[in-house]
Amino acid sequence: MAKPFVNDRGFIKCPCRRCLNNASHQLEDLESHIFRNGFMFGYNQWIHHGEPATGNAGTTVAGPSGGIHERDEMFDVLDDIISEDADEDAVGGPSSNDQYDDLFVALRSELYPGLLKLLKLAFPKIDLVESHYEAKKLMTKMGLGYSSIHVCKNDYALFWKENSLKDTCPVCSESRWKLQSGKRSGKNVPHKVLRYFPVGPRLKRLFATSKTAKLMRWHSIGKSKDNDVMRHPVDGKSWQEFDKRHPQFAGDVRNVRLGLAADGFNPFGNMSLSYSMWPVVLTTYNLPPWICMKAEYLMLSLLIPGPQSPVNDFPARSSLSGWSGQGYRACPTCNEDTPSMRVIGKTAYFGHRRFLPTNHHWRSNLQFDGRTERKRPPRRFSTTDILEQLRRVKIGIPGKHPNYGGVKRKRGDDELNWRKKRIFYELPYWATIELKHNLDVMHIEKNVCDSLLGTLLADPHKSKDTDNARRDLAKLGIRNELYLFEDGNKLMKPAADYTFSDANQRNFCRFIRLVKFPDGFASNLSKNVAQNDSRLLGLKSHDCHVIMQRLLPVGCRSLVNKNIWSTIVELCMFFKQLCASTVNVSDMVEAQNQLVLILCKLERIFPPVFFDIMIHLVLHLPEEAILGGPVHMRLMYPFERYLKRLKDYVRNAAKPEGSIAEGYVVDEALTFCSRYFDDVETRFNRPDRNDDGIHPTRQLSVFESQCKPLGKQSYVELDNNDRDKAEFYILNNSPELEPYLNKHKQELHVRLGEGCLNINEVHRTEFAGWFFEKIYAMHRMQAPEVTTELLSLSSKTNMVVSSYPACIVNVVLFRCKWFKCDSKHMVTENNIASIDINGEAYKDDQFILASQAKQVFYVADPSRGPNWRVVQHVKHRSIWDITDDGLSDIDLLQHNSSSNFTLFVDLGNL
Repeated sequence: MAKPFVNDRGFIKCPCRRCLNNASHQLEDLESHIFRNGFMFGYNQWIHHGEPATGNAGTTVAGPSGGIHERDEMFDVLDDIISEDADEDAVGGPSSNDQYDDLFVALRSELYPGLLKLLKLAFPKIDLVESHYEAKKLMTKMGLGYSSIHVCKNDYALFWKENSLKDTCPVCSESRWKLQSGKRSGKNVPHKVLRYFPVGPRLKRLFATSKTAKLMRWHSIGKSKDNDVMRHPVDGKSWQEFDKRHPQFAGDVRNVRLGLAADGFNPFGNMSLSYSMWPVVLTTYNLPPWICMKAEYLMLSLLIPGPQSPVNDFPARSSLSGWSGQGYRACPTCNEDTPSMRVIGKTAYFGHRRFLPTNHHWRSNLQFDGRTERKRPPRRFSTTDILEQLRRVKIGIPGKHPNYGGVKRKRGDDELNWRKKRIFYELPYWATIELKHNLDVMHIEKNVCDSLLGTLLADPHKSKDTDNARRDLAKLGIRNELYLFEDGNKLMKPAADYTFSDANQRNFCRFIRLVKFPDGFASNLSKNVAQNDSRLLGLKSHDCHVIMQRLLPVGCRSLVNKNIWSTIVELCMFFKQLCASTVNVSDMVEAQNQLVLILCKLERIFPPVFFDIMIHLVLHLPEEAILGGPVHMRLMYPFERYLKRLKDYVRNAAKPEGSIAEGYVVDEALTFCSRYFDDVETRFNRPDRNDDGIHPTRQLSVFESQCKPLGKQSYVELDNNDRDKAEFYILNNSPELEPYLNKHKQELHVRLGEGCLNINEVHRTEFAGWFFEKIYAMHRMQAPEVTTELLSLSSKTNMVVSSYPACIVNVVLFRCKWFKCDSKHMVTENNIASIDINGEAYKDDQFILASQAKQVFYVADPSRGPNWRVVQHVKHRSIWDITDDGLSDIDLLQHNSSSNFTLFVDLGNL
């Protein structure tokens, strides 16, 4: 009877006394299990083997006494894990899953939360895990553990595998253990410990868990059908080229695509500036974009110990790629053709005219650097070219011991900027990947913002307009109006048009201080404004992100001349376009061409020292977007937030790495198990920050709306005119009432005649009363179509309504103040739309439904006067422009696209 009910892998639930329908086996193993262990008590209705459930025969398990109890969600957890292992074991032969016996024993035991020792003393008969060690053993069997690997103090070797039993390093002969007075202490304490979190079991869980197995193949069915639209790395050119080169790998959609992120951080916050550790985090790009970068789906694979670990930002990329980010050839894309020049005390990456066409008139313009530009654009280096360069790199021994290669050596000219050939090249596919390492857009944007704000505000600590910068201009023989000069015994520096005056510095800082954002959009930037309104302090990466894309283009419009302002706006709009959730390939191709002009315009404005490597790297961001897909899935923001979570695990300041490792595996276990608890609030079903509650199921759509009001409640009495307008708008926009609306219009045509010109006005004023009489008459006749909701909708509303300063939608109705959008009251310049709030329109039509509203906020426009505002559109990070490809349980709506911003470069008089 049970044979037709095996699953697609040939497995069926086992009803023996040990498995209790919690483990699955093949049929031949099932028979031996029942013969050896006996049939489970209480399993009278074979609901798992073909018999229909009757009465209360739900999902049950047998208790210790043979009775039937409700099935625990943890059985689903173990069932997924065991089924996956059984699937693998079936290749080599049947498996009895003996390793999971103690898991089921522990699961069938009643477990109470609390302090272990206190509970065992208070309740000696309760079966609890004996120790923390025993609990860790159970977690390890579920693939939730980690390994501690000792490391040589000079970083030459791991005491692992063939070196696991050695007491000294096989390279530098240094002791594995810390010594006291030249002798080993009583307890062996290693110099360094690397925590390794095995990736295989964690990836297996994603496929074994029914909650995520379906999502792991999203990349194969969710690919954009428009070749110009990119919304996921699968749409990028690099992914597609990889599939062409490795068709066997691409043919199995279960094969996993991983992204690696590494960033050093201080686990003690501001308590210590000398400690840094390096976690290596993995993200799974098989998953859809709305969960791929969430913390619950990121995996910690390595925790490299401190106190000294590789730094973060662009130097961290250099550590992973092997290409040095310093010197004349710092750009990893331009390679040996990096445009650079030496200025006083620094290297400036200046000279972007060489990216222009060879016949462009700017190449012969001497106002850039006093010379004509004759160099051709940098070459494009293929994967074969890179391998040839790496072949010339000398092989060195990694480590820090001076006698074993741990000294800084001078690279030969043929080695270019390569430090070494990284271990990634041992992977068989690595050399063929077009985009091996991503530029860190988050830190690039922050550094560009810091350079712009520091120079505009003449910040003494961050400004690039230094005395040496003026001396560089004199050496190049350009912009003589900015040269330093002596006035008596004083060295004078003329004011530059790219810096704000003292009054404008205060105006800009006050503008930043007064900006109000929607809830959760950004931090309170007023806290970053200095008390004297002269500069901005302590800006974080996301603060710079918001300032660059939202505030700087508006705030500096009237504070610098138009040529400087338009160039800054063009750069800011590019970052806004780049960071869109949906990116068009054509937009990035156009942006690549426009960025060359933008950087050339910046070279005409700022001194050469302004152009550090971060300014130059902006030029390559569109190309990386075409290769890797949307930038938002390669940004460091999710990983930075993840590091904050790791930092919170530190409980023992003496052992920060151990605290993080233990906290991570416990949190990972809770996260994994919480996927199965549907009736308990977990991080997977927890309401959003601005959740408006559960939407009730109604017969009429208008009653499905809810809201969570914010602020103090007040009462407003509506006049008859306002009430009538609000009522008609609701009735007229309820799709269920369309037959009644059409019926009323037909009656009006009969009563007033076809030639009546004001029939729509009569319809608007009379429909509510006609509808009430119609529904009430049908109600008295007990018509079945007249429900309670329909009767309520036809009734008159109260004259007194509640009013709140704000609310969390979904609400029934918005009363809006409309603004005129004609050329007199609305001006759009460089993708910035400004409106005159005194130009009110549609005073007789102020109501809309919540579904018709889009969220915006307004920023003061100081360049046009006190009554002008700049419109800033808001798109929620969890809303996407993706159609439902068989994933009906995901809520997918519209999100912003790069095509919403037209990147246009104003050449002015240049």
